[in-house]
Formats: sequence, structure tokens, C-alpha cells
Amino acid sequence: MTVSETSDVKANRLSSAEYVDNFSDIHPPLTPHEALVEADRCYFCYDAPCMTACPTSIDIPMFIRKIQAGNPVGSAKTIFEQNIMGGMCARVCPTETLCEEVCVRETAEGKPVKIGLLQRYATDTFMEREQSHPFTRATPTGRKIAVIGAGPAGLSCAHRLATLGHDVTVYEAREKAGGLNEYGIASYKTTNDFAQDEVDFILQIGGITIENGKALGRDVTLEQLTADFDAVFLGVGLPGVNALGVDGDDAAGVIDAVDFIGVLRQADDLSLLEVGRRVVVIGGGMTAIDAAMQAKLLGAEEVTVTYRRGQEHMNASLYEQELAQTHGIAIRHWLMPKSLEVLDGAVSAITLEKTALDASGKLAGTGETVTIQADQVFKAIGQTPDAGPLAGVSITLEKGRISVDENRRTSHQKIWAGGDCVAGGEDLTVVSVEDGKIAAESIHKALMA
Repeated sequence: MTVSETSDVKANRLSSAEYVDNFSDIHPPLTPHEALVEADRCYFCYDAPCMTACPTSIDIPMFIRKIQAGNPVGSAKTIFEQNIMGGMCARVCPTETLCEEVCVRETAEGKPVKIGLLQRYATDTFMEREQSHPFTRATPTGRKIAVIGAGPAGLSCAHRLATLGHDVTVYEAREKAGGLNEYGIASYKTTNDFAQDEVDFILQIGGITIENGKALGRDVTLEQLTADFDAVFLGVGLPGVNALGVDGDDAAGVIDAVDFIGVLRQADDLSLLEVGRRVVVIGGGMTAIDAAMQAKLLGAEEVTVTYRRGQEHMNASLYEQELAQTHGIAIRHWLMPKSLEVLDGAVSAITLEKTALDASGKLAGTGETVTIQADQVFKAIGQTPDAGPLAGVSITLEKGRISVDENRRTSHQKIWAGGDCVAGGEDLTVVSVEDGKIAAESIHKALMA
């Protein structure tokens, strides 16, 4: 019996109309009238807590006030001053746990100002009106900087450096720029090829060249780059994926969630993508929720997310968890993978052991197990660094990640780094943007001293 006969994984589960509807924008943008009404709800607080909670320190009261005054283009400029990727962040940032969580209206009424949607309204208005770029390059400095990785950290760094008058060459291993914004975020959050539109917008500043298909360690080396450029910024992300650590991890149907999302993001025809009838996702972060949601939207009948700890420990926000549950996805806590059942080379079920915290607070198995039938199992249990491409120069690492100071400078005097490749880094677009911005300012200061 073949794999296809023992597992229920197939394409074309839905009608054409269902694919279009399922993968339409999950958060429809505000109309001009809705934006004005929402802007009127803002108290324009002095020393606003929402601004303090924003990793990029956007002047939120100011940009909302400009919307209220009928000036969304000016509002967008206020946003871009601190976050050149404000359009993407408005779509994908967990505003419910950042700026909106501390909004005065949230603490008083349980209904915050819709800061994320207002930010999207402003930035979309700016980009759709084909305004000239909001920044002008400074006088050329003659300095050259190499940026490794065209993700949020790399593009943010490159843009700020170009604005300051430097020439930047970005080396990107993939065919497209954008990093996780292009390959790793659920497609229903960033529709209509917005990730590439934002890349094009960033490049309008001038002075930035992107060389696609150039991977660090394969096509370029740090030793070469530090010799040829005045400074180097590393925004290489985390290329590896943790293994489940059980037999059968390599069976057909056991898939890296990040790869699954990337394939879906690049697909021209969603009906050609295969998905199981019964899907299990292992993990508790945003990638796990995104993979589960997209499997469900592709037509999977039963989708279960399992996590080894409790709901309060999940990295995915409560909003994202509730979103998944309203789409019929089950989330089961206190379960960790124990074994995979494989039939004719394909996964057919996963057995998980129930967990609990022992007296010392350490997670431990209880010995009790549950088995869930599955045609596909997605691994979303964290990504891992790869120090191999860093060979050739001496850089201090911490548990495989790059150690940096508060200015994102490494132990090597010519190398800076940011994003989730650095020790203590977070996998949030907005945090990566801030890392790139901070590093660019530090590079500029070092080069112009």
C-alpha cells in the first residue's frame, strides 16, 4: 500500500471561492470615516503609555492626532520617522500585548483605541497615494556597509544608513527580500504582496543595492566582507528548526511549520497545496498558530495545537489563541510529544505525554499519554542558530547566538547584529526593526568619529 493510500493528505479540498474568502485580509482596513471616529477616541495622553510600550517609540498620540485632523499622509510620516516598516508592523505586530494593552481606554473601559488599524490606515494611505519617499539622503559619506539578510532588521538598518548618506549592499540568500515578512507570516495577515511593496518603498531612499541568492558562508564570507566594507551588519535570523526528538521525525507528513508557511506564501495557486484531513501542530508560539490557521483555511477538517505548558505560558497572544479557536482549532495544553506512529513511511498518529510542574517548578512527564490521529504533524517548537557561516572572524556567542551590546555592536569592532540571531533577540518584526535602527545609528557614529 502506498503512502497516498494510507494518509489523507491531498490538494484541492475547497472550491475556488472558498480559497479566496479564506485567505482574504483577516483585518479589513478602516474606511476614512471609521478612522476619524476611532481617532476621536484617543485622549492624546501626555507621557502616553502606548508610546512607551512601542519598541520603536512611535509618537502614537501625534500620529493619531494628525489622522483626526484629516492629515493621514502627515500621520504616516510621523510613523516612518521611527519605524520605516510601520505598514507591516500595523498588520503583524501583537498590538494587543504592546501599545493597546496599556492604552488608557483599555485600562478604564476594556476597549482600547485601535492603534494598529489606525497605523495601517495612515501608512496605507501614504503608500497608495504614491507619495515621494518621506526621507531624503544626506550628503554621501563615501562609506560602504554590508548588510547580511534582507529581513526586517537588515532592511531597517540599510534604510537608516542610506538616509545618513552611506552606501549599503544587502546580501540575501533567498530570491526575494523581506525575510520572515515575505516567507514566515501567515498570508491572510499580509495580502496583495504587501511585503514586496514595502521593500520597494524602502528602496526608494536610494543608496541600497540588494544582491539576492547570496548566502553568508557560501557566496560571501565575513572575513571578505570586513576587509571590503567599512562595517557589517548581521541580520541572519535563525535558519534551523528544533527536532521533536522522537522516532519517526523524518516520516512523510512531519513538516517544519516555517517551511509550510513559506511554501504557502509563495504559492500562485492555493488549490495545489496538499493538506491533511487531520493536522496536529506542536508548539505554543505565533508560528504554531499561523500554521494551524492556514492548515484549517486550506481545508483541514481537524486541527489541534498541542503545547507542553499551560495557556499562560504560550508565546502566542490570547487574541491569536482565541482567533484560532473561533476557527474550530483545538488547543490542548500540558502535552509533549512522546512518539510518532508511522504507517508505510507516513505519519498516522502522534502520542503525547501529559506534563505537569513538579515541586521545584520544573516541567516533567506524568506517565499518562494520549494519542491523536494525524495525517500531518507540523513542528513549531522554535528555531535554532547556525554559527557555521560566522567562521573566519572572532565573534562572541551566547548559546549559539551573537552577543551584542546596547548599540547592537558585537565583540568584533567592524560587525553589528540585530534581530532574533542575537542573544536575547525576539521574533517580532517591530523589535527587529528597532535593532536595525539602533545598529545603524551606532555604525554611523563609529564611522564618522
